[in-house]
Amino acid sequence: MNCVLIIVDSWRQDHVGCYGNDWVHTPHLDALAAESVVFTRAYPESLPTLPVRRALHTGRRVYPFWGHQMQKGDFVGAPGWGPIPEDQETVAELLQRRGYRTALITDTYHQFKPSKNFHRGFDEWQWIRGQEADPYRSGPPVSEEEIDRHLPAALDNPGFRANHRRYLTNVSDRRGEEDYFPAQVFRAGADWLGRNQDAEQFFLVLDSFDPHEPWDPPAYYRALYDPEEAPVDVIWSSYGDAALYTPRELQRMRANYAGECTLVDRWIGHFLEALRASGRLQDTVVAVISDHGHNLGDAGRTGKQGHPLTRAVADLIMMIRHPDGEAAGTRCEALCYNFDLTTTLLGLMGEDVPEEMEGMDLWPVVRGERPGRDHVTVAWGPDVTMIDDRWWCNALLWGALPLVYDLQADPDLRHNLAEERPDLVERAVEVFRDDAGGEFPEWLPTASRMPGCTPLL
Repeated sequence: MNCVLIIVDSWRQDHVGCYGNDWVHTPHLDALAAESVVFTRAYPESLPTLPVRRALHTGRRVYPFWGHQMQKGDFVGAPGWGPIPEDQETVAELLQRRGYRTALITDTYHQFKPSKNFHRGFDEWQWIRGQEADPYRSGPPVSEEEIDRHLPAALDNPGFRANHRRYLTNVSDRRGEEDYFPAQVFRAGADWLGRNQDAEQFFLVLDSFDPHEPWDPPAYYRALYDPEEAPVDVIWSSYGDAALYTPRELQRMRANYAGECTLVDRWIGHFLEALRASGRLQDTVVAVISDHGHNLGDAGRTGKQGHPLTRAVADLIMMIRHPDGEAAGTRCEALCYNFDLTTTLLGLMGEDVPEEMEGMDLWPVVRGERPGRDHVTVAWGPDVTMIDDRWWCNALLWGALPLVYDLQADPDLRHNLAEERPDLVERAVEVFRDDAGGEFPEWLPTASRMPGCTPLL
């Protein structure tokens, strides 16, 4: 059996129709979901972008971030932000060794910065350049007036202005929708299918950085959600207080994000139609997973943070389409991790799973033959969250700044019960340590000032 793994960045679960959204248009993912099992409680074991992909490519935990070190050629990322360790085999390496033809097509530029190695094991890899702050083009720079169109006055600082300048310069020669990043990624995937019809078995990974910011879909996508002109066309959020934006700026930001989701959905549909037309859909398992979501004013924040960790960031999109139609149109409510998907896909492909992989095969869970996990932990550096069937507990490793929510009574995480339930904080701290294997790197508690890790309360 072949496998197509589609990874999307920063796509909120509540912005897909099959998860109950009734205003963001995602017809192609919804159609795929109707042929798939949809997982409603999948979570990343560590955050953000690169730790997630390390877990997906290796089927192993990244938390508690042993061996983390700064790498040349990249900014100081969160713990776990680095290359795949040399002593860990990737899924692509394993399948390549077993005779599969493997390919990676991605515009997630963090993976191809100096010192990174996420293309290990792929017979072909395509790096689509220019996303976000990718040093793709050094000039000519766009005008300051063009930057002013997108930069709210309260957020106008040299660093944020430089980020806008870099990105807008990167995409300055875009002429039509086919030049946008989702179109490039998924068209390249469709082209790869056409060029590799002779492959007896293949493993294809399409990793889309969108709908990560900057959110600048073609105007007709944004107009689906905000048809009026706006003084500032906000395409990029700060990582902080949502009060820095005016209500109109937040409205435009949310519309641009929704438009970006619809844009990505349209080009996923293009690829899926190519897969169907090629005849390979009938012998290929297809999986879609997001790495995390994004706050758009949730809990008074914009961006992504490990504390407070919101459901907008932590709840993942995850679905698996079996070529034989097994479990089509069903939902799996079991708790699970993102790296459980890796183990599950290998099982569906009929491949032995190496002992080093730590994921759970979810297909017996889907069939009702065994329960899912009794809890998960989500770590962004020293900010860790324990989630079980009843409770959501977010705190620093040692229990400071606790946030405790009753998921049954308070699914939107509005009422912090930490003072009333110190026992749950104590239990969470024990779980944090247990899931780390009993100990942490000595430096991890001091990492609270690394990106995304600074407590905001």
